[in-house]
Amino acid sequence: MTNSTDGVSPPDAMQLGLWLQAAARQDDAAFRRLYDAVSPRLYGFALRILMKRELAEEVLQDSFVAIWHNAGRYQSQLSAPMTWMTTIVRNKAFDLLRHAQAHGPDGVAIDSAQFDNEVMNALRDPGATPIEALLISREAKALAYCMSALEGLHRQVLGMAFFHELSHSEVARQMALPVGTVKTWIRRSLERLKACLTKGEQP
Repeated sequence: MTNSTDGVSPPDAMQLGLWLQAAARQDDAAFRRLYDAVSPRLYGFALRILMKRELAEEVLQDSFVAIWHNAGRYQSQLSAPMTWMTTIVRNKAFDLLRHAQAHGPDGVAIDSAQFDNEVMNALRDPGATPIEALLISREAKALAYCMSALEGLHRQVLGMAFFHELSHSEVARQMALPVGTVKTWIRRSLERLKACLTKGEQP
């Protein structure tokens, strides 16, 4: 299996697209080649979000089940194969994260110190061209910088709501805060982010 940490890139978008088309025709061999080629990278992406290996492994398996069943819906004109598959993994990871947060202290801890990295990871598009990746990187850095300028608790609340996609009530329960306070902090934080990004401030 290709290891994402050894500097080996997955096959090009055309090959990945061909494997997806074959998977849509229930071609087990093609799907296995697709899995072997991209699973290390997708696993690493899930791990950056969830921070726990066992949860990342669970999300990876659930994601490939979804990829197998939805391969026929993939449209190459809308996104690159890696972008499409990464989106599935990201959605599965956030679904699991919401579930874990709602089930007590054994859930996945959200550490505000990780938010800057989460901003970068959430905006990074594995299927982007070099020029697109550069533009995305600049936008991500600007957003991460503006996020870092927020007060700690406000940044944590905003991160829970947007980067972990928790509802206002879920954030309030996690933080032991009134829902009204959460809504106010999010509104004010968004206003400050908008002002910061409009000014084009950079680290």
